Amino acid sequence: MNEIIKKNGISYGIITGVVSALITTAIYAIDLKLFTAWWVTVLSIGFYIIIAIVLLTKTKKELKGVFSFKDAFTTYFISAVIGILISVLFNIILFNFIDPSAKETIKEISIKYAVEMMQKFNAPSSAINDAVKKMQENDQFSIIELLKGSAFSIVFSSLFGLLLALIFKSKPSQE
Repeated sequence: MNEIIKKNGISYGIITGVVSALITTAIYAIDLKLFTAWWVTVLSIGFYIIIAIVLLTKTKKELKGVFSFKDAFTTYFISAVIGILISVLFNIILFNFIDPSAKETIKEISIKYAVEMMQKFNAPSSAINDAVKKMQENDQFSIIELLKGSAFSIVFSSLFGLLLALIFKSKPSQE
């Protein structure tokens, strides 16, 4: 594997993971209600897209414009996996060892938010009750659930990485 690809993938993965942990820490410190705020999610996704674009642009430039689809995807994939693993490890430590009560508070906030949304869309009471029951039974911050979520994140990131690789790969030269 090319050293530039490996170096940039690892560096940006660490940056992504650390920033993700800092975002989680800020939300945790400011107000747990922010974990259910749609705009926080949108800003976070925007940040990850910008980091991915900077990563691939920088790597392509360092490779002097010769950037195959495989190299572009590999660069992004390394970064995404490292970032996800750091973020999940941080969440496991925060919500299962440092402050397990925070996950119960977030669950209550999430249930209240879900009920309000379902009521706005005139969902039947039985559907609301079923949703609440499922949410109460689920521990979204348990170690197992966080690991499952990380697997989903890696799959989703891989699909996004395929799209980015198509965009950033070198155009074939015409002879």
